[in-house]
Amino acid sequence: MGVSVGGTIRNMTQGVLYISYDGMLEPLGQSQVLAYLKRLAEGRCIHLISFEKPDDWVDATVRDRTKQDIASMGIIWHPLRYHKRPSALATAWDIACGIITGGWLIVRYRLSIVHARSYVPSVMALALKRLTGVKFLFDMRGFWADERVDGGLWPRSGRMFRVAKAFERHFLLAADHVVSLTQAAVREMEHFEYLKGRMPLVTVIPTCADLSRFIPQPRSQVRKGFTLGYVGSAGTWYLFHAVAACFAHLMRLQPEVYFLILNRGQNAYIRNELIKAGVPDAAFEIVEANHGDVPAHMARMDAGIFFYRPSFSRAACAPTKLGEFLGCGIPCMSNAGVGDMALVLEGERVGVALQGFDDAALTIGLKTLLQLVADSATLSRCVVAAQKHFSLDEGVARYSCIYEQHAA
Repeated sequence: MGVSVGGTIRNMTQGVLYISYDGMLEPLGQSQVLAYLKRLAEGRCIHLISFEKPDDWVDATVRDRTKQDIASMGIIWHPLRYHKRPSALATAWDIACGIITGGWLIVRYRLSIVHARSYVPSVMALALKRLTGVKFLFDMRGFWADERVDGGLWPRSGRMFRVAKAFERHFLLAADHVVSLTQAAVREMEHFEYLKGRMPLVTVIPTCADLSRFIPQPRSQVRKGFTLGYVGSAGTWYLFHAVAACFAHLMRLQPEVYFLILNRGQNAYIRNELIKAGVPDAAFEIVEANHGDVPAHMARMDAGIFFYRPSFSRAACAPTKLGEFLGCGIPCMSNAGVGDMALVLEGERVGVALQGFDDAALTIGLKTLLQLVADSATLSRCVVAAQKHFSLDEGVARYSCIYEQHAA
């Protein structure tokens, strides 16, 4: 059975409602939602509900361009407004709006699957499943409630954490399919008492990178020597002070080293941490770069580095930046205990997963990283590892299989 949307007949047995609490006017929406949906929309009717922040929506040029881009993908976009304050009431209002809009779309277009990205959309999806019988895909993106606690945003004894964990239990028990970013997270869920004998269908789909853009490029030699690179946020779940100390240690091991940091909005914090670690101004550069410009800046880097705060929630973490670094042929240093990262870095011989941050561990890790950079075969190993673990093609194929499996 088909329905006409924008003059095109689409197969309603493949009708999908995708709900994202992140906006499509944000970089994350562009790279981690639309990049997938563009491909998944081929041969399917996909309706997309997103929650757009007012500051993004006022930019008419970007808004109109995004509307045109989404329409050209064959996706029907239903942008709703994101409300921030007061926090709990604003989120409850957004959830109500999502349920009403989603329910109307499911009935009007006979959609058979609701694909919820993370926890707040899953509250909407759970209600829609109970109201309409639609299949519920819980794309969990990690242990969100635990991330809030581990990031210092919620107390573990607080009401918000208890409510979020209760919803997590409902999502996992009610979902027709669960998507996890890591195998490590699946192993953790297998130990949840309430899932003993009731484990849902789970597919692991890491945060994929667009490997058509993140590819090896000729080395952009701005300065002599070795350039270490850092990309993205430096706060909350990251240990940038340990990164700064590691680079200071590298300066004592290797002459002519330089640190290139790509970051938006945290320049003062980053500079302060580097200065505290004893890194002089002449040894580092902080660049504010749009996501589209990141590959060109990565061409200046010999290796990448990023450390996460060790915690339970990190078991479910699959950093996009790892796939992007590897896609560009750049080996990385990170810390163990973060998702499947150690397995990728050391199992594929494309980087170092530190077990600790003491001087001895840093010395061994940095020397290993320098050896990898000097090895001419490392670039090709990085690219192969990126294709194996972080390919957008593979991610789309796995989502497509889930859709096919649950189509009405």
